[in-house]
Order: sequence, then structure tokens, then C-alpha cells
Amino acid sequence: MAKDTGTHRWRFFRAGNVDQARIETGADVLGLGDLDMKIWVALACPVRGLEFDERTLALLDTDGDGRIRAPEIQAAAAWACRVLKDPELMIRAPEALRLEWIDDGTPEGAHLLATARRILNGHGKDDAGEVTILDATEAGGVLAKSRMNGDGIQSPAAIDEPVLKALATDILATLGGAAGADGEAGVTKAALDTFLQTAAAYMAWLDKAGPDVKDVHRLGEDTVAAADALRAVRAKIDDYFTRCRLAAFDPRAGTAMNRPEEDWKALAAKDLTPTSPEVAAFPLARIEPDRALPLSDGVNPAWAATIAAFRDRVVEPLLGKGRTSLTLADWHRVTAEFAAYETWQAQKVGAILEPLGAPRVREILASDAGAGLAALIAADAAVAPQMKAIVDVERLVRYVRDLNLLLNNYVSFTDFYARRKAVFQAGTLFIDGRACDLCLRVDDPGRHGTMASLARMYLLYCDCTRPSGERMSIVAAITNGDSDNLMVGRNGVFYDRKGRDWDATVTKIVENPISLRQAFWSPYKKFLRMVEEQVAKRAAVAEAASEARVVGAAQATVGADKAKPPTEPKKIDIGTVAALGVAVGGITAAMGMLLQSFFGLGMWMPLGILGLVLLISGPSLLIAWLKLRKRNLGPILDANGWAVNALTRVNIPFGAALTSLGQLPPGAERSMSDPYAEKQSVWPRLLLIALILAGIAFGLHKTGVIGRWLESGPTPTEVAPAPDQ
Repeated sequence: MAKDTGTHRWRFFRAGNVDQARIETGADVLGLGDLDMKIWVALACPVRGLEFDERTLALLDTDGDGRIRAPEIQAAAAWACRVLKDPELMIRAPEALRLEWIDDGTPEGAHLLATARRILNGHGKDDAGEVTILDATEAGGVLAKSRMNGDGIQSPAAIDEPVLKALATDILATLGGAAGADGEAGVTKAALDTFLQTAAAYMAWLDKAGPDVKDVHRLGEDTVAAADALRAVRAKIDDYFTRCRLAAFDPRAGTAMNRPEEDWKALAAKDLTPTSPEVAAFPLARIEPDRALPLSDGVNPAWAATIAAFRDRVVEPLLGKGRTSLTLADWHRVTAEFAAYETWQAQKVGAILEPLGAPRVREILASDAGAGLAALIAADAAVAPQMKAIVDVERLVRYVRDLNLLLNNYVSFTDFYARRKAVFQAGTLFIDGRACDLCLRVDDPGRHGTMASLARMYLLYCDCTRPSGERMSIVAAITNGDSDNLMVGRNGVFYDRKGRDWDATVTKIVENPISLRQAFWSPYKKFLRMVEEQVAKRAAVAEAASEARVVGAAQATVGADKAKPPTEPKKIDIGTVAALGVAVGGITAAMGMLLQSFFGLGMWMPLGILGLVLLISGPSLLIAWLKLRKRNLGPILDANGWAVNALTRVNIPFGAALTSLGQLPPGAERSMSDPYAEKQSVWPRLLLIALILAGIAFGLHKTGVIGRWLESGPTPTEVAPAPDQ
């Protein structure tokens, strides 16, 4: 077939109230670039959670964002058709790619063909005329695990030279690494450049104030430890001297600066230790006007050790041994001694390399290890075209096999509406005597249900488990039958697309109409449930009252005189009997009026029955019909990360096909004899028949039918007068 890049004449089919493009020929695949995206059924889908080869989806996801978008589909189809001699191969979906199918008339195709032959040569299959997915993936895997795999990332384990290995290890320890094609963390060219630049800046900062500079390193090698000891108490000592100065400024502040008595009482009520935060919050020492800070006795217990370290490392080396207190002037002198050091520290750069130590950083900068590692990374990156060529061969083999399947579940939903299991259908859920085919995997049922509820479908969210410990969650759409026995906690069995069975438990239900049959019977079922609930409620009340009377009677008779003559049984209250009569009469009158109206219809009585049924079930049927017409697959898929572009309806006939109900096999024999059937009493039926007959008789009487029938009886025989004598 010649590649026709002109205007393609598309064919469409109607499904789900949407015109969908037919992808049936190579020309259809070739023309995808010109198909208006506004009439695509979907514009994006996730790379996970589909019944589709995830490696193929990863190759399609060229920007690596975890979603396949329409332009990526168009680019993949255009590239595959460009490097193949016959685009019709995209429809055949063969498992292997024959070498003669590659169009070597272009540089791109010739390069692919040469790479495919090298792959076969590497597997010792020079005579093979086709390359499989396994051939391509194994070749890519071998190259990815080699020292030079084209990713431009060098891991220490792949480096033989000790100097370069040590440098790579130092870079990973300080800056971290990137994952290479072999799965190991390694060094990139960017990381190497950053490390060398940071090392140079760090050494320049160190050289500004070496150990021989007295203004910065006031205490020589002990300066760092002394600066740390000063930093630990600086804020607290500033607080102490400020409080003492406030006490000197106004005597009234003295008590408050030492904390109110209420604070001490609150502290006394607790179990304290020298390191308690509540203790540490109090001042370093007792606040008095212009008082020196004690350095041993009288120090807040929570700060005693820290102040002692400050005294030993800072005060005594600067002010002399034996100092037991520190005046405000002494404090200003101490802080001034460290001003140059603190300024130098504020200018620090490259602190991330400090764990390596200054000698190691100097050694790296003085050697040519950086240049050597850069050359190694560059040599690795030079292999990238070879790696890309191998991946492109794998890409082509996978596109030829898989792309047509994705197109019929993306550009159009052909597989879904043809009942061939779409890529988003995870399997079949068997529950409550039915099989549900519209089942999807979900990661977060709670979040999914918020969007999926707009689909107007009856949804079951289930947690599925296997004995091996595997777990997953699914959502199943119930589109046929009724919901009488569907409830949270109900168990079923889920079969995935591989035929494996999972234990499924319903965890959440999104309620919507299921079928017109359910809607028709719904009012009657609701009425029966209401009657049952009322009867049960009244029976419970009556039982409780009866038990109360029995208990009361028993308590009243305890200790009573046995000789007391028995009381006469209470007679039936005439008022109660009268009330019952009135109630029965009212019911009979109501039935009579109903039957009078019904029999008054005459030959139109069947229409009366139909009207009564429509009056009861009509509103429910109408509401259900309107909702069932709006059932839409889109929100369910959108909640899973799709971008559905069309209104994909699931109408009543299609819904009935997606959820099949249990039926006896054709030609099966069925015995209606049930040895365990409940024995039905004849009296309720006789009572019902009697009530119906009484109602009919009353209606006939009211309508005058009985009167007319009696009047139409035989008339008396007339006696002729006797002749005159």
C-alpha cells in the first residue's frame, strides 16, 4: 500500500450518542495528524492502571509526565508510518517486526534497519528475518548495564580508576546523585561542574582567614569551639544584662524581671528536673540592678553546664583564670573579640563540602581527577545515539503490535462499545446473582467517588484481596437488576483480565437508578417496607407494654392475702368494640367508594387498572428514565486521570449488556417442587377473598346493579277475567 499523505476520507460509527472515528486501515492511522481533536473521544489517559503494556505507554509518554496526550499519539502514529513501508502493518498488530517491513529508503529507516540487524547479531540470530520485543529489550538491558550505556551518568561501582572512583564517591556523599540506566546512583556532568565550582569557592573563603590570622582566629585552634560555646549562651546572657539594667532604671521592675510569684507557684506544682524547659525559661540568675553574672554559684540549674563551658572556653582564655562572675563590660569585650570571626563565618560558601575536610578539597582541586571524570562522562554520553537506536527499534516493534489497540480505546471507544473489553476495564465482578463487566481500578475510592458520582450510575467500590497478600480497589457499575441485596459489607468475587480471582468486599456505594424494572417496583417495595417497619414498631411497643403489665401484676401479688376472693375478669369495653366497628365500617366504605368508581367505568375498567398502575409507578419510572438517559462513562474515567472529550452515554440497552443477570441455561429442566417451601395457611387467603367479595357486593349494591338484577326477575302471571255467566 502506498503512503497517501493527502486528505483522508474518514468513516464514523455512532455509539454512546457520539460519532466516533473508525480506525480500520493504515490510512486511518496515517491520517490521525489531520483528525480534528475536538472529535476524539479522549484527549489524555494515565500510564498506569490500564490493561495495556506499561512499557509501551512509557515510550509513548515522551515528556514523562505520567499521561498520554493526543499530540503524543499523533507523533507516535506519524513516526511509525514514516519508517514502515506499509502503514497497514499498524492494523495487523504482529508480534514481531520483519526486517523487510522497515523502509530503508530514508536515513532514519536505514539507521533503524542497521540497528535491528546489530541486535540480531548480538543474539547470534544473523539469519533471523524478524526482531521481537524480547530481542530489543534484552539488547537495551545489556547496554544499560554496561559501563558506557549512553545515559551520561557514572556510578562509582562502574569506575575502575581509584582516583576517579574516590571523586565520584565524594560527589555522591555531598551533592547526591542521579539514577542511571543501570539503576545505580551516579554523577552527571552538571553535578561534577557544581562540585568543582563549590570546592573552589570554599577554598577561596578559607584562604581569606587562615589559622594564622589573629583577628579571626582569636583563640587559635580553639576558636571554633569557643565560638560555639559563645553562640549557645549569647541570647540568654543578653537577656540577663538587659533585665538587670531595667531593674536599675526603675526599682519597680526588679520583682517583675525575676518573674512573678504566680510563675514560681505554677513551677512548684510540677515535677522538675534541671533540664526542664520550664526551668530553662527563667532568667540565668537573680536579677538585681547592675549585678554581674555569676559563672558558678547562683546560676539557673538548666543553664549551669552551658555557662560552665562558656567560662572554661571563652571567659578564662580571654579574661584570665579564676573568674567567678562576668560584668557587663566584660561581656562587651568578649563579644567584640569574636566580631571578626563571626563576620568571616557569615561570608562562608561551600559549607556542604565541610564534611570532606579542607585537605581533601585542596587535594581534589590540585589534581586532574575532575578532568578525568568529565572525560569519562563525555565518553558515556557519546554512546547515547546507539542506545537511542536500540530503544527506537523496541519502540517500533511495540507500536506495530500495540498502537492500534490503544487507538481504538482512545481516539474512539470501539472496543468498549463492541463489548471487547476496553483497556480501562479491569475485569468482572460477580455479586448478587449478576456479572458486572464495567469495573475499573481505583487508587483512592473516596476521592474517586466525588467525581464519579456525576456519572449517574449505581457504583460499588470494593476492596479486593488475594491469599498472596495482593490488594487493590475497584469500582463496579451496576447497570441491570435491582439494589435490594446490595449493601456495604457484601462479599463477591472479582476476576481480573488474567483470570485470577480476588475476594471483593463492598466498602462504599454511590446510589442511582439501575433499571426501569427497579423503578417500576420501587414504590410498592417502599410501601411494603414502610408497613413492615410500622408493624414491627407497634409489635415492639405492644410487647414492651405486655411485659410491663406482667411484671407489675407479679409485683402486686407478692405478699397478697391468699384468702382474698378472686376478682371477676374484666369485661370487654363497649367503647373499644364501637371504635373497632367504626374503623371497619370506614375501611369498607372507602373500598366501596373505590369499587363504585371502578365498576362505574364499565368496559373501560382495564384502562382504569392501567391508570392506577401509572399513578403509582409512573413518577418513579419517569425519574429513572430521565436519569438512565444521562448515564455517562466520562466522569468515572476522568476520576481515574483520563480526559474524556465526548459524552460517552451508557443507555438502557447497553447498560443491560454490561451487567448480565443469572439465567438458567437453555433447555434446562426445572422442578417447581420445593420440599422446604414454607407452609402457607389458608385462612389469610380466605379472609382476603371474603373481603374482596364483600367489597364487590357493596360496590354492586352502590351502583344499583343488584337492584336492577332483582327488578328484572319474572313478573306475576296475569289471570284472565271469567266470562260472564
